[in-house]
Amino acid sequence: MIDKFPHLGRLPWVRWVPLVLTPLMLLASNFPGEYHVPLWYWATALAAAVIFLLGGRWPLAVSLALSALAVPMFVADAWGLSGLVPYLGAIGLAEVAMRFKRPLPVIAASACWMTAVLVKIAAETYSTFWRPATAIETVAVVGLPLLFGLYLRAQRDLAETYRARAADAEARREEDAALARSVERAALARELHDLVAHHMASIVLRVGVVRHVVAEADPRVQSVLDDVHATASGALADIRRLLVALRDPLLGDVALVEVGAVSAEIAAAVERTRAAGMSVEVELDPDLGELDAIGRLTLLRVVQESLTNVMKHADPAGPVSVSVVREDDEVKVTIASYYTRGAAAPSGLGLIGMTERVALAGGTLEVSADDRCWHVHATLPVAATAVGA
Repeated sequence: MIDKFPHLGRLPWVRWVPLVLTPLMLLASNFPGEYHVPLWYWATALAAAVIFLLGGRWPLAVSLALSALAVPMFVADAWGLSGLVPYLGAIGLAEVAMRFKRPLPVIAASACWMTAVLVKIAAETYSTFWRPATAIETVAVVGLPLLFGLYLRAQRDLAETYRARAADAEARREEDAALARSVERAALARELHDLVAHHMASIVLRVGVVRHVVAEADPRVQSVLDDVHATASGALADIRRLLVALRDPLLGDVALVEVGAVSAEIAAAVERTRAAGMSVEVELDPDLGELDAIGRLTLLRVVQESLTNVMKHADPAGPVSVSVVREDDEVKVTIASYYTRGAAAPSGLGLIGMTERVALAGGTLEVSADDRCWHVHATLPVAATAVGA
């Protein structure tokens, strides 16, 4: 496996350093009347510097090429700084050790560079090849770049581990904060529902009673009472919307559930159930226009959650019926499906969430099981009576 983000790749100008320094080193090695760098040495050295530029894309191939080019330069009787140019192969070996996690490429690069170093030692006619200094020099010239590359790889892996741990810790902190906010919103929603909404509903009810008691009163009194009743009813509706936003902030923008979208979304949920292999019969009343935004959202979520439970737990061979009809001032939802023998009774957080959502909309929800059949019955008031509920 090769590192996608090599260290030298983050500093592209570093790869150009050998191409700039190599001609300067070769020029500095020319001494008139003493030594002159051969043209073939110039060509080989510049070729090595150019090949080094490609190490970011093909590190192993570049390392092998640098080792091969180092052999003739090691054999040559180089003078001064020109003798340092072949050691670009050591840098190539260090980069291979740094970027490759598989051992085979590192072994291949090390073997090629070691061969070049041994050729260099053998070409030195003033010394004996088989001596302790040969082993020491080989270990130093090959082992040090290899160890340096392995050290850089270990540091890179350690940095990645620390970054991953920091990201996990940050994700856990965000999850804890989100959970704390959710708990606080739920507590606030309960307080708002139990105190403010209760009192507002009581005010609406009592004003409605007063309007009937003083039906023969001055029209101006009736106008004031109508205004108070409408204002209180609007405030209660706003509280219900706020409760929905507190319970589920992702669904707080209830205005997105338009009147025409309810039937389409229910039909889409039914089609998903049919695609899962279920036989679904649907009775959908087109007259749902008087449901307010909260009621429409609640109706949609009850149907979706019920059909999700059907796909999870119901008997695929049994029929499923979905009924959404309006009766007087209520919209009644009924979902029935057969469950397999030995299946557990309906339970879970989904049913709890549906019950809370229906209660916030002023309706009721009942889930029961009998004769191998699950029944979900939900009743939602239309806009005319929802506020009074």
